[in-house]
Amino acid sequence: MPVNPDASALVMQFSKWPEAGRVKTRLMPELGAEGAMAAHIRLSLAVLDNLVASGYTVRFLWDRELKSTPEGATPVLERLEAHGVAQALQQGDVLGERMVQALEAGLGGFGKAMIVGSDCPSVDADYVRTAVAALDEVDVVLGPSEDGGYVLIGARRVIPGMLADVAWGTDKALSQTCDRLTQANVSFRLLPQRWDVDEPEDWHRFTGQSSG
Repeated sequence: MPVNPDASALVMQFSKWPEAGRVKTRLMPELGAEGAMAAHIRLSLAVLDNLVASGYTVRFLWDRELKSTPEGATPVLERLEAHGVAQALQQGDVLGERMVQALEAGLGGFGKAMIVGSDCPSVDADYVRTAVAALDEVDVVLGPSEDGGYVLIGARRVIPGMLADVAWGTDKALSQTCDRLTQANVSFRLLPQRWDVDEPEDWHRFTGQSSG
């Protein structure tokens, strides 16, 4: 059952459409294109369930508009419907733009907004609640990942350009984001470190935990 429901916070899940050859490409040498797509679907569902369990309003944002829905998306669409989660599209050319625009849109209807990626199953319901609570005291909260990026970003205030010129997908993403926020005079807090799934060893870590 949801705990601590709070209509003042919106939690958004960023995801790519499940298409073989376009998702979790670093897993493809070991799992193949279809296997990597199946991994992406499994991760997306795990993250979605975690976010819904937080008790906050959840919105699911696909990476782009498609003329037809991929067959592989069916399990995700069914879970979204079961949870009553609304869908939308990410807007912007690069990840920083997409996140800023999503946070801005979220803050149009909620006091706090945050984003979690679909490859971040270590972000559980309690972690989300901790992030929401941190936004009572700072403008932005970040959940660092072990690889130098971050698994979560939340905000109660957004400044245009505050995520500009960040080397996304590198081990400098978190440090550069902190620099940008400092330059923009945006207060922020770092949460305890978590991990995401990019490489085969990350996938083994996830499947080992999720299988008990």
